[in-house]
Amino acid sequence: MSTTERSTRRPIPVAPTEPPPQAGVVVLGLVAALVLGGVIFTKSGQVPALLFGIGLALGFVLFHSRFGFTSAWRQLVAVRQGKALRAHMLMLAVACTLFAPILANGIGFDDVPTMPTLAPIGFGLFVGSFLFGVGMQLGGSCASGTLFAIGSGHTAILLTLAGFIGGATLGAYQFPWWMEQPSHAPVSLTDWFGGYAGAWIASLVLMAAIVGATYLLARNRAVPEIEPAPVAHGPYRAVRGSWPLWVGALLLAGLNAATLFVSGGAWGVTFAFSLWGSKILDAIGVDVLSWGFWQDPANLAKYNAGILAEKTSVMDFGIIIGALVASSAAGAFVLHRKVPLRLGVGAVIGGLLMGYGARIAFGCNIGAYFGGIASFSLHGWLWGVMAIVGTYVGLAFRPLLGLRNPKPSDSVC
Repeated sequence: MSTTERSTRRPIPVAPTEPPPQAGVVVLGLVAALVLGGVIFTKSGQVPALLFGIGLALGFVLFHSRFGFTSAWRQLVAVRQGKALRAHMLMLAVACTLFAPILANGIGFDDVPTMPTLAPIGFGLFVGSFLFGVGMQLGGSCASGTLFAIGSGHTAILLTLAGFIGGATLGAYQFPWWMEQPSHAPVSLTDWFGGYAGAWIASLVLMAAIVGATYLLARNRAVPEIEPAPVAHGPYRAVRGSWPLWVGALLLAGLNAATLFVSGGAWGVTFAFSLWGSKILDAIGVDVLSWGFWQDPANLAKYNAGILAEKTSVMDFGIIIGALVASSAAGAFVLHRKVPLRLGVGAVIGGLLMGYGARIAFGCNIGAYFGGIASFSLHGWLWGVMAIVGTYVGLAFRPLLGLRNPKPSDSVC
């Protein structure tokens, strides 16, 4: 080969090396899913087993779409990047479209009565959702994100979960006090707009306005792009690579509607944390059943049913295992053994704030924001507004804990 040929010949592109699947962890996750699913079906029946299966699917979708709530609000507040929030609006629009006929006609699995997610509008809602907004920025994750991150091997998030359980349990203990504060009865948009059809139209108009506002916020400004997730190519992307946000939005909306159809209520996460924490205290001799929260007949029935029958509990287990299988199939399951002290402190504090806030605000980013808005409840919209306000405060404290905020000069956020 001549010197001229060597100098003009272009190098052959080399495809990026993708991590191999972690077969042993995949098998472990599948075995755990089969065993736990079988136990739930045997002990608790068909509906909890179906909900566990929906949880597995949610964990798979959350991991592959990297569908974030914490990051979406952080990106919007810090650098006016609204792409992830627009994905929220797509998810909510589809969920409203699916929820409306189910709720309007009382369609449910095996004649299970369906109920919208409604909650009072009071002091607890505003304070709790604000605290949650602060906490998710300090803890580095939201309620659903905490579960799928644990399944992916992020051990730092175990500290967030511990704080979450502690905060949710404390919130349950103090719940009666918050209920004594002034509040307004739950407000459904169906009452304002003449039924589900009118509420659906009004919701979509508001979501479209929010989408437009995100573009106006970013107009004529340097807005970093969202950092791309690793992507496998070809058909393997379904189980090996990340999915576009819009795919995650559609699937999460569909799975939430499936949860409503099977259980009679929307998807939730954090009630299980109050249940788990109270069961732990009960085991060491604390009389948790004397608390006003557990004396409520509906809550007491869930407590007595146990962690392998209660809806949010079995779904949370499913999300963790589903994310475990998804991350290991993608070769992305990694156990982080060392957690810096400041990061660990932030994870615990963030979890405490989120757990407590979710309990007194009648839900988290899933149960109140996602489920509330999809059910045409005013409290879901108010929860989202206050969580964004809390995000501003959380971003101010992140640097003290060694956490970085996105900047307009960044290439990605």
